[in-house]
This record gives sequence, C-alpha cells and structure tokens, in this order.
Amino acid sequence: MKNKIIIVLFTPLLLSASLLDFRALDEAKEGYVEGNYSKSIAAYERVEKKSDEVIYDEANSFYKLKEYKKAKELYASIKKDSLAFNKWHNLGNCHAQLGELDKGIKAYEEALKIKEDKGTRFNLELLKKKKKEQEKKKKDDKKKDDKKKDNKKKDNKKDSKKDDKNKNESDKKGEDKDKKEEEQKKKEQKKKNDKKKQEEEKKKKEDKQDKKENAKSGMPVKKEPISDKELRKYQKMLDQRGINTLMVPLKTKGDDNHELKPW
Repeated sequence: MKNKIIIVLFTPLLLSASLLDFRALDEAKEGYVEGNYSKSIAAYERVEKKSDEVIYDEANSFYKLKEYKKAKELYASIKKDSLAFNKWHNLGNCHAQLGELDKGIKAYEEALKIKEDKGTRFNLELLKKKKKEQEKKKKDDKKKDDKKKDNKKKDNKKDSKKDDKNKNESDKKGEDKDKKEEEQKKKEQKKKNDKKKQEEEKKKKEDKQDKKENAKSGMPVKKEPISDKELRKYQKMLDQRGINTLMVPLKTKGDDNHELKPW
C-alpha cells in the first residue's frame, strides 16, 4: 500500500524560537529536502522549544525513515486545530503501515470529518477492502482447520475401528486356538479312556476264560490265592485219579493225618 503523507514544512522564520533553534530548524529543513532524514531528525532533537508545527515536521522525518511507531507518537501529540486534518491523515498512514487496520480506518474517518479529501477517501476504502479480505481469509483458514480436524477425527475413528477389528480377530484366533487345544485334550482323554476300557474288557475276558478252564479241570475258582493245604488236597485227588501234575505241594510234619480224605 502506497500512502501519501501530507508534507508541510514550516519555515523557521515563522516560529518564535531562539537563535540556536533557528539554526537547528534550518538544518532540519535542509536535511529533509536533501532526503537525509537522519540528519533532519538529529537537528530536530536539538530544538529546545518545539511547536506543533516542528513536531509535525519531525514526525514526517520519522515516517520517511519508516519508523512508524515513533512517527505515530509524535502525530498523536499534536493539538493544534489547523493541523488536525494532516495529523489524522498521517496517523491513518502510520496505522496502515503497522497493520493496525481498525485504527487506520478510524483515523481516516476522523480526517474526513474535518474535510473531504480524495486521497484520504481512497486510503479509507483501501483499508476497508483489505480488512474484508483478511476476515475472509480468517474464515477460509478456519474452515480449512475445521475440515482438517474433522478428517483427523474420521481417521482416528477409522484407526480405532481397525484396531478393534484387529483385536477382535486376534481374540477370535486366541479363542479358536484355545478351542482346538481343548478339543485335542478331549480327544487324548477319550483315547486314554477307550484304551483303559479295552484293557478292562480284555482282562474281563481273560478272567472269564480262566474261570471256564478252571471249571473244566475241577480246580476251585477263587479270587484269593489257594492255600498250601488246599494245594496238597488237590494234589492227592489228582494222584488218585492217575493225573500227573507238575505241582509239588510243600509237606510239613503232621499234615498227613489230616489229609486222608480227598475232597
């Protein structure tokens, strides 16, 4: 934005000041005309008694050096009514350069209250347009940020669902594994039970077969072991029947008297 500053250089001869102030003011004016604004400001600083006109010229020098904050302070300190329009116009320029759009708009409006000016009106409309553009940009940026946040929420939701799905699949795999292990255990237990049952049935058959064979041979079937006395009686019976056997009973003293009769 190129804002034209209203420049009014007041001749030192119109000011009531000391001789030293006149010399400083002449030097300040000279530096300003030459474009040596630092020289101009240095000369203004030597002036002891500064009128509003001198302050105004000094503010212009700071503005030319792009020291807008200092220029703004000096313009704002001016109280003379004859400088009011120039003061508000140039304050508007300072605010505009510093990006203070609302303050700049207000300053230009104050200047236009004093008098209508084409340049001031142009600057005012320019700041209003810039303000609208900034507001629109803020809204657009906010929409973009909101959209990013929404997309982030959606992505987080998707990730959460994905994590839940993976977790469910993992849990299901774990359950399937546990189920398979349980089924395997049941199968192994069933095999053991079947094997035990077969062994028991086999034993029963063997016991049944032994009973049949013992019944045929006449040997008593007992669950308890046969005593030596019974074995000797059984041996006598076999001897009387003429049946040879490999069983030889153990004989002790006095046993013969009790074993005269076979059973």
